[in-house]
Amino acid sequence: MVWRIILCLICGYGFGCISTGYIVGKINHVDIRNYGSGNIGTTNTMRTLGKKAGAITYVGDVAKAMIPMLVARLVIFRDVPYAELLGLYVGLGVAVGHNFPFWLHFKGGKGIAVTSGVMAAHDPLAIPLYLISFIISVAVTKYVSVGSLVIVTIFPIWIGIMDHNKDYFVHTLIVSLVFTGLAYFRHKQNIIRIINGNENKIGQKVAVSKNPKEDANQSPAEK
Repeated sequence: MVWRIILCLICGYGFGCISTGYIVGKINHVDIRNYGSGNIGTTNTMRTLGKKAGAITYVGDVAKAMIPMLVARLVIFRDVPYAELLGLYVGLGVAVGHNFPFWLHFKGGKGIAVTSGVMAAHDPLAIPLYLISFIISVAVTKYVSVGSLVIVTIFPIWIGIMDHNKDYFVHTLIVSLVFTGLAYFRHKQNIIRIINGNENKIGQKVAVSKNPKEDANQSPAEK
């Protein structure tokens, strides 16, 4: 099992390093890392370049998680009893690669779009729950980060309820908790800003100036 897990993590990491937001930014002649939060994920891309760019980034980040997960689970390891678990490890590798891409000096996104793709690929039946929870959380708080943290918190709870009869349940639960912990770690600054009352609310946009260095030096509240 160990060598398969390592292989899945390595392959997943490679897919995760396909940094959609950065690529979309470059197509628009913008280094997304110099604007807003400096993050290459969906939210910062949307605030900086608009809804279309944000949507493309989200779809790309979801796809780079779902496609290799499903290929591993349904094709490569289809005859392995714990193929579902291996698929989850591929997803974990993608999340790590997205958050810490080596070619961008390990400065990537926060992994929510990727994790949502992982959750959908792991169990499509949970998609309505994740979607409704996200929408309600954001509608009530106006913070995308809150909605993101809500759904990653639901992930291990859902696995705990739905997968408890599976032979590798404890292993799967631990991996899902790693996803949750990774998301909270990447959102630590967002959590601090929420507590301090200066987190960006949904709908706020970032002005793309002619001097990205000047924009990058803005305070979180200004961004």
